Amino acid sequence: MKVTRSDILVRGLTQRCPNCGGRTLFRAGSWLQMNDLCPACGFNLAGAGDEGFYLRSTSLNFGVTVTCYLFPLVLLAYFTSMRVQTAEVLAVAGTLIIPVLIYRPSRSWGLMNYYIFFPEALPANRAGDQPEKKQ
Repeated sequence: MKVTRSDILVRGLTQRCPNCGGRTLFRAGSWLQMNDLCPACGFNLAGAGDEGFYLRSTSLNFGVTVTCYLFPLVLLAYFTSMRVQTAEVLAVAGTLIIPVLIYRPSRSWGLMNYYIFFPEALPANRAGDQPEKKQ
């Protein structure tokens, strides 16, 4: 394979194209708009026709928000002298702000998680793109 699982992991954590490694996931000058195709290699980043493409990043975003923000907030409210009203205000504010802040990483993580399990689905790893091995 040309693109290894460790390459995919690093590219996913640094918000790069899983196929070529270019910094091309998101449109220049835009916080929320993802490119449909990688400008560097033409890889389909939008997952056209791929079942669960948007669900992957949405569930990762939700899971990180609940696990890393809301759950610790509940523990703080329960075990410390934090007032319930303060915890409620922080919870509402956090559930509105944190998903927007981690939108870009969660989209990249969604691609990363898929291609770590199916690296052969990347165009760079397809059998026709590699020289044949002589036996």
